[in-house]
Amino acid sequence: MPDSPRRRRLRASTALLAFLLPVLGAGCGGSSGPATLTVLATSSLKEVFGEMGAAYRHAHPGVGLKFEFGAMPEMADRLSGHDPGDVLVTADMASMEEAGEYLVGRRRIVAHNSLTIAVAPGNPYRIRGLPDLARPRLRVVVGAETVPVGRYTRQVLTKAGLTVRSGSQVISARAALDRVRAGEADAGIVYITDLRSAGVAVSSVPIPADLNITAAFAAATVRDTDHEDEADAFVAWLTTPPAQTVFHKHGFALPPASR
Repeated sequence: MPDSPRRRRLRASTALLAFLLPVLGAGCGGSSGPATLTVLATSSLKEVFGEMGAAYRHAHPGVGLKFEFGAMPEMADRLSGHDPGDVLVTADMASMEEAGEYLVGRRRIVAHNSLTIAVAPGNPYRIRGLPDLARPRLRVVVGAETVPVGRYTRQVLTKAGLTVRSGSQVISARAALDRVRAGEADAGIVYITDLRSAGVAVSSVPIPADLNITAAFAAATVRDTDHEDEADAFVAWLTTPPAQTVFHKHGFALPPASR
């Protein structure tokens, strides 16, 4: 049978359809949708990241953020497990070094902080400064020596030449703050920004600048993330003006390069 123009057109249409179907199929079903990053962060960042997450999602609609807050020992357990998250944000660089085998890429300092003394509202024990924390009957709560706030606290006490007999040691600054708020401690050493989160539930006794420290909050990408590019981008964004504005609003000091 002779090859008519109609038959040739039909064969051409069939060949074109055979070519397009795999391409259309990949476009319709091959995408897994927007990436959602799990950010493991120190509990002292709960309020600032609550606001910052909304700002990031607005500017990057293709990336979702899920924040999980806790103390460094809790985050270390998570990093060594089967679901390590995508980004780690800690309250000191020593914690970053300890978690180094689970991280990849550059560790970025994203904000600075310092310490203060948290006391009950109205300061009923008339604590005026660090030396008063050495009173024998005063119940003082500090961070354990293996966590960021505990390391910073010991640096401050060493500068002041003081030995403070703590009635209890906790794994985070927020835990120390909670003890004071609950009346389980008369005083505790916490980050200045923690006091803002407590409102009128606690009062503050300042630590002089020459005895205080600069706490460096840092961020890095988790090595086994399935979204390394997106995680790197979020870590870098934390040093940009929009993010730094939110840090500053919540009482954090800015790293020199961000000022």
